[in-house]
Amino acid sequence: MKQRSVFLTAAVVGLALGAAPAAAQLPYTGEGPILVAPGELTWADAPAVAPGAKIAVIEGPLNKAVPFTFRLRLPANAKIAPHTHPAYERVTVLSGTFYFTSGDTYDPAKTRALGPGSVAIMPAGTPMFGYTKEETVIQLHGIGPWGLIYLNPADDPRRK
Repeated sequence: MKQRSVFLTAAVVGLALGAAPAAAQLPYTGEGPILVAPGELTWADAPAVAPGAKIAVIEGPLNKAVPFTFRLRLPANAKIAPHTHPAYERVTVLSGTFYFTSGDTYDPAKTRALGPGSVAIMPAGTPMFGYTKEETVIQLHGIGPWGLIYLNPADDPRRK
């Protein structure tokens, strides 16, 4: 198995949640098998998700019509305001608890507590929101392109 490192371009980085690592492992692009242990993931800031959130892209790129897989590490007390995605999104909780639901108005009382092993599947364009009480790691996968569009642009954490 080849190990490759590259500098991510600004275009890919911009679509991939505003993450801006200096260098990262090249995401898997379908060329042969890949085996990755958690300690081998390259984490970068994900300012479009929440302050302190981190992203590790495993398969992509996120801005193309190809399969994607990535992980988000959400800090305790992260809030993800109502938003949509242009692609189907399949979310698996790996650790912690993700309080999550569909809807276009942020209301924590309407969320469902999803613990490790829980899955949520959201069709493209479905409004959704969530939050954490503890550090939580989720894995997302689908067919891109992937993106994050806040229903209220003022809720985008990159604007704060």
